[in-house]
Order: sequence, then structure tokens, then C-alpha cells
Amino acid sequence: MNNIFENIQGDKTLWAVLILLAGFSFLPVYSAASNLAYVSASGNTFNFLFKHFIHLSLGFTFMYLMQKIPYHYFRGISILMIPVVIVLLLYTLLQPGVTDSLTNTNRWIKIPFVGFTFQPSTLAGVILMIYVSRYLAKIKDVEIRFSQTILPLWIPILLILLLILPANFSTTAIIFSMVILLCFVGGYPIKYLLGIIFSGVLVLSIFILTIKAYPGVFPNRVDTWKSRIENFVNKENTTENYQIEKAKIAIATGGVRGLGPGKSVQKNFLPQSSSDFIFAIIIEEYGLIGGLFLLTVYVLFLLRIIIISNKADSVFGSLLVIGLGIPIVFQALVNIGVSVELFPITGQPLPLISSGGTSIWMTCIAIGIIQSVRNGSELKTNNENEDSPLDILKETI
Repeated sequence: MNNIFENIQGDKTLWAVLILLAGFSFLPVYSAASNLAYVSASGNTFNFLFKHFIHLSLGFTFMYLMQKIPYHYFRGISILMIPVVIVLLLYTLLQPGVTDSLTNTNRWIKIPFVGFTFQPSTLAGVILMIYVSRYLAKIKDVEIRFSQTILPLWIPILLILLLILPANFSTTAIIFSMVILLCFVGGYPIKYLLGIIFSGVLVLSIFILTIKAYPGVFPNRVDTWKSRIENFVNKENTTENYQIEKAKIAIATGGVRGLGPGKSVQKNFLPQSSSDFIFAIIIEEYGLIGGLFLLTVYVLFLLRIIIISNKADSVFGSLLVIGLGIPIVFQALVNIGVSVELFPITGQPLPLISSGGTSIWMTCIAIGIIQSVRNGSELKTNNENEDSPLDILKETI
């Protein structure tokens, strides 16, 4: 055990933030899972708590392993993983007999023998951010021509987003937004980015028109998106608005101090109370104080991401931290925004708080890579007076 703690490196404040989020998550997950226990007829909430513990344990194991890998290795790993991600997304989209009952689409792959399900789109987001960071760092001192970036940069992005889009529009939109943000930070010309945004809107419009013309290809997809937006605007009495109304009741009931741990009432009526709408349960039980505390922790996480990025020893490391860290905070804001009715329902979990395996694992892997960048920066600081040929070689790769 002592050897494990000795090998934990990186930003100590960031480790504290992660442990704080993960430790706190057991309280709302255990409370909100009572509804799932009742629906599944098992009546045993401990099973859901134990599953959440396993997910977090695996996630922190992945994080620990990632922070031990020198971050520059992820340059090559991202290139190798892009074809793998495309194959996984294609298989997920075309696999028969596995659909989400709410959206009528395939989003998960069942992992044999262990009984867990895996969502490849979440892995795709992490790999794509690493890949884009690598490419932007590679061309940082080169005059950028759009035609030269189409094949190595935008074609892989387009393929991945097109494979995610039919099953998960919100994830596609978030990944696309984060890619644009990363390219902007990485110095990609704004005029080209505006063209990419316009092209993205055009591709989405063509996709919607195609699905409208051939509804049997992806049943109910455009109708689902349309209904969620219309329900958000018009406040119609539907399943989506039922969830929002219950979330608003939970938030209003919580007040300033909340009802107390485990005393939520709306968890018995609110679908997805342990995942998509867990923030509403947190407010109901811990009040405005609990909600502000959680927001403060995420803001602290964002500040550490900015600090680590600024201290990175290379352009790739700096972009890598931004590309992997900012989406976590953005996803948290989207989840919270849905609960307070700032956004339509998206299905995005609250990072390191909501139950669910894939989201926890990919978040932990991303943070582990960020810690690896921090480790590399500390190593360079300790050896800043040494002119190592290996360091020079790494910078030229």
C-alpha cells in the first residue's frame, strides 16, 4: 500500500478534488438508487452502491496507470486508436438487438463475461482530443493551409462524428464544440474554423433531411431531437417535461439547507435520478449549500487544468490538458443546466458523480493523462539545467 502512495504523482490538489468528488458521489448515488432498486423488484440498494464502487475503483486504477505513462507516448497511441474507434462505433451502430428503449438506438457494447456495458462514443471523444492535440502541436510552426489539413485532421473528425450522430446528438455536439475550441486555442486560423462550423451545420441539415426522407434507416431519431427541443420551448406535457418538472420540484424543495442525506422524495418519481438528474437530487437533499459546494469543486478542477496546461513542458502537453480537461467541466455544466432547465434533455451524466461505468472510466483515463503531463512538467523542471538529446528528440517528433 505504501508503494502505491509513493508512486502517485502529479498535481496533489487535482488528486484531492477527484477524491472529494468520488467520495461525495456515494451519498447521492446510494440515495437515488432506491428508485432503481424498487423498479428492478430487487429492493436491494446496496447492489447499486457496490456497482458504483466497482466502477470508481476501476476508474481510479485506470487513472493511476495512465499517470505512469509518459504523455508523449499518447501521440502514437492516438494514431493507432483512431481506426479502432471507428470500427467500434460502426459495430455499435449496426449491431442487432441492442437498443436504448428511450431513443431506439444502439449506444453500448456489452463486454463479455463481466456483464458491463461500454459506450464507444465516450472513448472516441478522448481519443479524438488526443489526436487533434497531436496534430495541432505538429503544425504549430507551419503556415496552415486548409487543403493540407483536410485529410489528416478533418476527415477522421468527420468520420467519428458521423458515426456518433445517429445515436447520440448531444455527445456529437459536445465533441464538435470541444474540437473547435481546441483548434482555436491551438492557433488554427479562425477563418477556417468558421468554415468548418458552417460545414458542420450543413452536414447536420443534410443528415436530418435524409432521415426525414428515409425514416426506416434510423427510426425516430430526428423526431426525438425535434420533440425534445419543442418540449423545452413549448413546455408540453410529455415524458421529457415530466422529468424536468420533477427535477424542478426537487430543487425547489431543497431550499438552502436541503432535506438531509437520503431524504429526497422526488428520487421515487424522477427517472434517471442516479445519473442524468442526480444534481436535482443533490439539491433536494443538500440544498443550495450542497449545489454551490459542488460547483466550487468543479471550478477548482477547472483552475487546476489551466495551471497544469500553463506549466506543461511542450505545446502538445498544453493542448492535451486543455483538450481532455475542459470537456469534463463542460459536461458538468451541461448536466447541471439540464436539471435547472437551461438546456433541453441531453442524457449527459455528471462527471465522477453520476452512476455509470463508461463515463467514469473515460473521465478517469483523461485525468490520468493530464496527471502524466503534470509529471512530465515536474521532471523537466527538476532537470531544466540538463541538455538531454532525448528531450530534443521528443520535441521534434
